Formats: sequence, structure tokens, C-alpha cells
Amino acid sequence: MLIFIERVGPLATVQDLGRQGWFDSGVGQAGAADRGSLRLANRLVGNPEDFAAIEVLLGGLVLRADGHLTVAVTGAPAPATVDGTPVGHASVLELDEGQVLRLGLTNTGLRSYVAVRGGIDVVKVLGSRSRDTLSGIGPDPLAAGTQLPVGPPPRTLPIVEFAPVALPPGVLTVRACPGPRADWFADPDQLFRGSWLVSADTDRVGARLDRADGPPLVRSIDRELPSEGVALGSVQVPPSGQPVVFLADHPITGGYPVIAVVLDADVDRVAQARPGDKLLFVPAR
Repeated sequence: MLIFIERVGPLATVQDLGRQGWFDSGVGQAGAADRGSLRLANRLVGNPEDFAAIEVLLGGLVLRADGHLTVAVTGAPAPATVDGTPVGHASVLELDEGQVLRLGLTNTGLRSYVAVRGGIDVVKVLGSRSRDTLSGIGPDPLAAGTQLPVGPPPRTLPIVEFAPVALPPGVLTVRACPGPRADWFADPDQLFRGSWLVSADTDRVGARLDRADGPPLVRSIDRELPSEGVALGSVQVPPSGQPVVFLADHPITGGYPVIAVVLDADVDRVAQARPGDKLLFVPAR
């Protein structure tokens, strides 16, 4: 069974939950930027949560079924149609051979997930089918003409037809705890004062932030920092003072001080923040 890709938007990649246990070899985890949405899409079609799916940036994906497919679209709510007929978001869709699923442009959120029963069965690299956009490991980004194999269906069956998901708030509130280099800043609490705007430079490596209001981040220690390990959700501050929240394809080491670390439970929401969205950091309790 195959999926034929007829068109892509800005970026579409194959992602599962990432390659784990390779940091000591210099390989990052990658995987879905919004892990919760990937898990939900897989549950809707009866897959194990870690099966590979398609991560779609800002919509624009068009695919055609080679045979009967059970599909679900989650994450950023891209308007979807099957052969021109509108279909529900976060619901179970049945495609017959030759039918075409189209995703329009998203109005909220950044990344949608298209899961198919059986999973996207591309070759694993270091234990994962995920594309790492920073290192280039994993399958190439999708393009018109790409053919994706679908794996055999699992024994588990879909148990619901629809999963309602709340829309994100107008201002994203993100919990964070002090980072290992918070003392390199004159007042690390400035991160939590005022708000930030997601920059147009945001990508799978990190969500880059510009000051919306409030004081800038000022370092009290100006010397160079030897590269050290960084984790998912680390808030690294380069010399510009504009922080970067590390996402799925982040490097495993960094040479700028980490002022804070976003709680793992909130990283998925940062990954769905669009350029221009407002973000507030709050201390984790």
C-alpha cells in the first residue's frame, strides 16, 4: 500500500517519537514537534502511539490513496477535504483507492499531523523514521511525487470517531524553571516580566522570540561559555538577548547560556506557536 504525495506546503516530513538514546554519540532525538498531536492521530486510527506519521507545516499537503486507508488529521486545524468534500478535524477518515485528501492553510497553530492506519513504513535510521532537519538524518522532506509505503494494520482497532480538542488561547502561557546558567544574567526574572513574540525565524530547531514588551535580558557575565549539553525546552540566550526555546531538532550542545527550561508538558504548545503569537513565561510551581 502506498500514499502518493501530489503537493506539499512549506514543509512536510515523516516523524515518529524520535530516536532515543543517541545523545552520547552526538545524535539528537528529533521526532514530532508536537508529540501529543502525533499520539492523538495514531490513537484515532488504532495505531500504537509511536507509529510514524506526516508532520505538515502550515497546511498545503495533497495526497492520494493507493488503496483503502484509514486516516486522521490532528494538531493545527487545517481545513481538510476528501475529493472536495469537507471532513472533520481530529476525526477518523476513510479513503478509498484514488481518493484525494487536501489540507488547506492553517489559521491557528503551526503543525498538523496526518496519521494512517499501519503507519508510514519508511526505513528506520538509528531506530527511528523521523527526519532531523538540523543533521539531515532520516527520510528526505516530502515533495510532489514522493511515494510513502504504509505498514500492515495493527491488531488494535479505532475506538472513537472524533476527538474534540480545545483551541489554543490568544496568549500562550508557558511554565519554565530556572536554567543552569540563570546566574549569568543581571536579573534572570526579567524573562518572566512582560511578553514575547514568536519570530518568523522559528523552525523545528527552536522557537525564536522577540520582545513584545518589558525589559531586555542583560548578561552579568560576558565571557565565552564552553559548549555544554542542552535539553528539549532549554531557553538559550544568544548575544542579541532574544531567547530561543529549543524544540525537536535542537542541537545536543550549545555555547550560549540557558536561562530557563520550559516544562516538558508545555513544549508541544510552544511548537504550535505561529510567528507573531504572543508568549508569556511563568515560573513553574
